[in-house]
Amino acid sequence: MQDNVKKLIEISNNLYNKKLVSGKSGNISIRLGKYIAITPTLTSLGHLNEEDIVLVDMDGNCLTKGNPSSEVGMHLAIYEKRNDVNAIIHVHSPYVTGFAFSDKKIKRLEGFGQINQEYLSSIEYEKPGSKELALNASEGIKDEDVLILKNHGMICVGKNLKETEALAMFIEESAKTQFISIMLNSVKDIE
Repeated sequence: MQDNVKKLIEISNNLYNKKLVSGKSGNISIRLGKYIAITPTLTSLGHLNEEDIVLVDMDGNCLTKGNPSSEVGMHLAIYEKRNDVNAIIHVHSPYVTGFAFSDKKIKRLEGFGQINQEYLSSIEYEKPGSKELALNASEGIKDEDVLILKNHGMICVGKNLKETEALAMFIEESAKTQFISIMLNSVKDIE
């Protein structure tokens, strides 16, 4: 278990250093059999220690000291619906979140898995940490590996933390590319 916690901290630091999260936003978890290890609430993902990580059972009971992320219900609801998921990353990365606050959709670009739909799936805004968000997010991502949360951010799921981290970075880069393309295509030639 200690190696998994170290990996969770490493990935948290990576996401912070690569600016996919800032301040005290975002949360990450991994499935450990009948439990999950999850990042704590109101703590920067860039400054975590092993003792900060909270162990929670599948009913939401804390097994270690500390307070889990306020989004723990969302993580648990996703794990309950998805036996194939062992890692969840929820971030508020700048380009994806910019799209989430707009009326524009993010296209699913080649480079990470099969393209089943032209655009990434999204759900309407629900208050962070709410039961409604947990329910709607777990339903929205039941057949997907990425879900855009309108006016909020994104969730990525995968079989392990490295794969899920790579997916989060790929989606942020895809959103960045599409943003640049939209901007360039909206500029009229200067004559």
